[in-house]
Amino acid sequence: MKRLALVRAAALLLAGSLAGAAWAGPDPAPGTPSKFSNRGSVANTRHNLTQRPVETGPGGPINAALMDTQRNNYGEVCVYCHTPHGANQTIAAPLWNRTTKVTTYQTYDLLATASMTQPVTQPGASSLTCLSCHDGTTAVDAIVNMPGSGRYNTARIGSDAPALLNEWPNAAVTHVGLQGPDQGCLVCHNPNGAGAAFPTAYDFSAFALGTDLRNDHPVGVRYPPAGTGTDFNEPPRRETRLAYFDVNGNSRAEANELRLYNSGDGYEVECASCHDPHGVPSAGPGSNFNPTFLRRPNTGSAICLTCHSK
Repeated sequence: MKRLALVRAAALLLAGSLAGAAWAGPDPAPGTPSKFSNRGSVANTRHNLTQRPVETGPGGPINAALMDTQRNNYGEVCVYCHTPHGANQTIAAPLWNRTTKVTTYQTYDLLATASMTQPVTQPGASSLTCLSCHDGTTAVDAIVNMPGSGRYNTARIGSDAPALLNEWPNAAVTHVGLQGPDQGCLVCHNPNGAGAAFPTAYDFSAFALGTDLRNDHPVGVRYPPAGTGTDFNEPPRRETRLAYFDVNGNSRAEANELRLYNSGDGYEVECASCHDPHGVPSAGPGSNFNPTFLRRPNTGSAICLTCHSK
């Protein structure tokens, strides 16, 4: 976390010069211009954490420099998650560059009304990668191998302590504490907090899941047996690492096909079963990505009905 007081002060200075009310939804209001075309590349989505200063929000142009008071702007899109060298090997994710903390999540099976027929474990790697930002416990710029020569630090594998994040030489303001659910992104992207002074900031509250996952679709849950008389469909393809619904029948797990991950406890539903963080074209190459990084459009509950036989 960077200096919250400076952000709030800047917010007050900007409040008088920016007009308009914040858009209540997580996506831009209809007709609102935005730098994010959501097509072609992850660089054109909100997962581009460099946040180049050309975005227009619902209240006007965004001063992206203010975002640099909340995280290191490494200037590289992929580095916030991946690194070609010195990857974090504590998690089974490809060339993973993010800090991984030991976190215990409250899972869906703990609900008094839950009617789970299959065992639930803590989220697997294909959920922990997403939660490393979306649970609000780790700074968005917490990476192991910072850009440039000699900036790899094994201490950052399991810690985002301020001193470790301050090793980045181009930090706008030094970190003074860890990111929490009401800090970091949500300092500005939350109309109920300091972000109320930013009419240009989209509300990202819906994306801050926290560590209580009981109001979200279960992850880390074993996929139930499928077949006649059951409420689940059988994935047509099963391999050692994953099972998937092979829509085009080419025997490859494509980005637009839902899948289940086997991390040692059987095939399980994880965040990446339904979401691809890089974006999936909705109607072939060059088309807009599916909303909220879904693997396929959910028109007519298509995603739900891929797995659930109802």
